[in-house]
Amino acid sequence: MSKAAELAKAGETLTNQPSGRKNIIINGAMQVAQRSASVTGIGASAGYFTLDRWKISTAASAGRLTMTQTADGPSGFANCLKLDCTTADTSIAAGENLFIQHRFEGQDLQQIKKGTSDAESITLSFYIKANAVFTFGVELLDIDNTRQITKLFDTTTDWVRHELTFPADTTGAFGDDNAESLAIHFWLHAGSNFTSGTLNTASFANNTNANRAVGIDSFFSNTNNNFFLTGVQMEIGSQATNFEHRSFGEELEACKRYFQKIHGIPGICISATNIVAMGMYPVECRAKPTVGQTGVLNAQNASNVNTTQSSTGMGTNNGFASGMFQTNIVNFSGMTAKEPITVAVPANNSNFITLDAEL
Repeated sequence: MSKAAELAKAGETLTNQPSGRKNIIINGAMQVAQRSASVTGIGASAGYFTLDRWKISTAASAGRLTMTQTADGPSGFANCLKLDCTTADTSIAAGENLFIQHRFEGQDLQQIKKGTSDAESITLSFYIKANAVFTFGVELLDIDNTRQITKLFDTTTDWVRHELTFPADTTGAFGDDNAESLAIHFWLHAGSNFTSGTLNTASFANNTNANRAVGIDSFFSNTNNNFFLTGVQMEIGSQATNFEHRSFGEELEACKRYFQKIHGIPGICISATNIVAMGMYPVECRAKPTVGQTGVLNAQNASNVNTTQSSTGMGTNNGFASGMFQTNIVNFSGMTAKEPITVAVPANNSNFITLDAEL
C-alpha cells in the first residue's frame, strides 16, 4: 500500500469512528457469563447458555457440544468462548446448522446509516483458534430487510486475528427501536439447504438460504474438535483498529439490559405454599422481561427460619421494562399467610431469580 493510501485509510478511520464507544459488540472480550461458566450437552435446541450476548443457534443436528468461558485468550485477553464437540455428526441432513450469534437492537445501529446514500462500511475483527485448520464463515444478516452477506475465514491451532470489511448497503434502513435488526452469525456446521448455492461475499443481497454458508467445514466432524473465539469488535469504516477494552463493570451493566439475576427479593406469603414477591430492576431491561429462576429458591422470614421450594415453580409474572416486577412463587410448604418474607437469600441458597429480555 502506498503512503498516500495509508494516510487515506488513517483519515477514514478518524473520520468514521463515532465519539464514545467504537465497538458496537457487547461482551466482545467474553468477560461476562452470568448464567454459567460451562454447559454440556448443547445442540438439541438454541439458547443463551454461558457467555452473555452470545447465543448458540442449532437445528436438526445430532451433534452435541460443551460451551465454556475459558481462561485461554490471546495476549491481552483473559477469557474466550470455547466450544468442544462431544458428539459428532458426520451424516449431515439438508436442514442442519450450527452457528454462534450476536444480536443487535436497531436503535444501536443508526450510525451505520444503512439504507441511505451515506451508508457506511462495517469492519468486523476477532481472534480465532481451533484444534486444526478449518474454514468457517461469518455472516451479517439484516433482519429488518432480509438481506445478508457472508465471508469465509480459516482457523489454525494458534490465535489469529481476522479483519473483515463488509461494504456499505444503501438498500433498507434499520428500524430505530429496541427490536432485533442485525445479527452476526459465525457458521460452524450446515447442511445443503445452506451450502448448495453460491456464497454471497461481495455485497449485501436479498437472502437466499442456499448461499449463506457455502464452503464451510463442519465443527461436528470429530469429537476432537474445538473452537475458540474472543476479541470480537464491530466498528464503522473499512479499517480495523485496536480492540476497545472496557471494564468488567461496564460490560456487566450493558449485559444486564438483556439478562440479569437478582436475589434478596421482599415478598408476602399469601398461603402456606405461595409467595408474592416484588423487586426493583437493578438495570432497565430492553423490554418487559420474562421472570424465571435458576433452580429451587429458598425463603426466609423475620425469625430467620428458612424453607425451600420442593420444585421450581412460578405463577403470574407482572412487570415492565423498568421499575418494579411482581411474581408468584409456588411450591413452598409450612409458611404463614400474610407473613413478610425474603426470597432467594444468597447466604442460604445459590439460586437466583432471573430477568430475561434477550433479543
